Amino acid sequence: MEKVVYTLTHQPGVTTDEMRDRLCGEVTGRLLDAGVHGVQVNVADAAVAPAAGLRITTSERPADAVVSVWVDSATIRFRRPVDDAIATVADAAAAYLVTESTPLPNTRFPAEPGARSTGFAQLAFLRRREDLPETEWLDIWLNDHTGVALDTQSTFLYVQNVVVRILTAGAAPWDAIVEEAFPADAMTDPHAFFDAVGDDERLDRHRQRMLHSVGRFVDLASIEVIPTSRYVMRPVPGAEASA
Repeated sequence: MEKVVYTLTHQPGVTTDEMRDRLCGEVTGRLLDAGVHGVQVNVADAAVAPAAGLRITTSERPADAVVSVWVDSATIRFRRPVDDAIATVADAAAAYLVTESTPLPNTRFPAEPGARSTGFAQLAFLRRREDLPETEWLDIWLNDHTGVALDTQSTFLYVQNVVVRILTAGAAPWDAIVEEAFPADAMTDPHAFFDAVGDDERLDRHRQRMLHSVGRFVDLASIEVIPTSRYVMRPVPGAEASA
């Protein structure tokens, strides 16, 4: 089984809430009819408007939504029905084949399939620093930074997607796509975000440690961060239990 991550921008005149409704409705239906094993929808809808201050964009067309699907094969012959379904709601879309690692599964706040997950999910799109060989970049990120991220933030879900291959022409050249889920208070409260409620010293220590660690392996001039609502439409068997 392979995981494909699609990034989408909304169509002119269509709100992200309207885009969400179509993705979680007719598009998910088409994807399941096409035989995908799992579907997850992340959308920058009105529910995450309070997190606007966390949004970082560096490209001309940042993602408004991300759809993740799990398929038997990501080759174009078998992926075409999925591409076609995504295209019905996107002004532009790009697809990435990824390897998925979940250092922190969501066992605290699982949601029923199709329901909005607790809090919000922050998606980070990363490029590696050009001065780092790929093996060193992966070692720093996966084997060292992972612990820093888990120790300094209030996340209850952490998913690392390493981009193996870009599947669509013209797609932004991301090297990784990260998903982290936070409690709702973290949308507006840095203390809640950095697991330092009521402790200014702990906040400063966690924030500085996190920023230093990210700077070791990420090209900070190109990073994008998109707060989203998370909807697990069809869980991959064994990946995340429902409530």
